[in-house]
Amino acid sequence: MADIKQYSVEDLKKEIADKREALRAFRFGGAGSRTRNVREGRNLRKEIAWMLTELRARELASKKKTT
Repeated sequence: MADIKQYSVEDLKKEIADKREALRAFRFGGAGSRTRNVREGRNLRKEIAWMLTELRARELASKKKTT
């Protein structure tokens, strides 16, 4: 979580897109495979949520400064 706070907004958006693609590949790439790490999907979803939360917090903070 500490690393996320150091990213710029553009970096966060790029990282979210990368994580979403990785999650999509995880879901559809291992169809039928029984030996995959099921925690990987959970961790990807959590990381995406952390990044979206940080983006939203920054958005609200910038709105608060302008108001």
